[in-house]
Amino acid sequence: MVRPISRAIFILTALLAARPASAQEGAELDLAGYRQTFAEEFDSLDVSARGPGTRWIAHTPWNGDFGDAAFTDPRPGFPFTTKDGILTIEMRKGSDGKWRSGLIAATDPQGRGFAQRFGYFEMRAKFPAGEGVWPAFWLVGVDRTTHTSEIDIVEHYGHFPGRYTASVHVWDRKDKSRHRTVHKRVPVPEGSLSAGFHTYGALVDAEFIRFYFDRREVARVPTPPEHNQPMYPLVDLGLGAGWPTERTPNPSTMEVDYVRVWAKDGG
Repeated sequence: MVRPISRAIFILTALLAARPASAQEGAELDLAGYRQTFAEEFDSLDVSARGPGTRWIAHTPWNGDFGDAAFTDPRPGFPFTTKDGILTIEMRKGSDGKWRSGLIAATDPQGRGFAQRFGYFEMRAKFPAGEGVWPAFWLVGVDRTTHTSEIDIVEHYGHFPGRYTASVHVWDRKDKSRHRTVHKRVPVPEGSLSAGFHTYGALVDAEFIRFYFDRREVARVPTPPEHNQPMYPLVDLGLGAGWPTERTPNPSTMEVDYVRVWAKDGG
């Protein structure tokens, strides 16, 4: 999510990452021994452009946009609305020909907000359908001194309605040649991510990052040492990711039921 992936790179990394499921994959999530530490039910939305003092801000803390839609400051009715416990993020192409959309992050530029080292992070959401849409739920490490540690729990590229991608990144802030990335392509029934709500989660500990879809494990990646730090959640509806946007539905909406986080008891 720190930078868009070109079409060629995406296809190559997806093919390289594809492999048979391990014996553990497919196991149902067990949160026995965990306690809930964060619950956003979206009965309302406490958000500002960049803080301070709100639960969410509407930009990345480092103020880095990405994709082909600008993430805008919140204003009445756009890009965020809440109704009946559902957050709707709207992406719209204006009369000026420019796309605008929304992002929320749980930590502000001064590091204030919610972040947690290890635990289970989950979002329940319904994605838009259509070419060019790029909804995501992801985590970023608080310490970006030398590296940006990132976990993409779900990135859905609308060009591929039968799958989504889960990824782990270590972005070296001084030497791009030292970037490290693992992509996991997760197959789903075609069109199912836009037909209804699903849960997307990651259980993070010192050994593995385990990815879950509807609380069933679908992939796991060894935890990089750079990810041994507090991480905060972000949710956004992006556009493009290197794919054409000429046929992207205008407007497009992402619906989010909740974002919740658990920590291991005594951890």
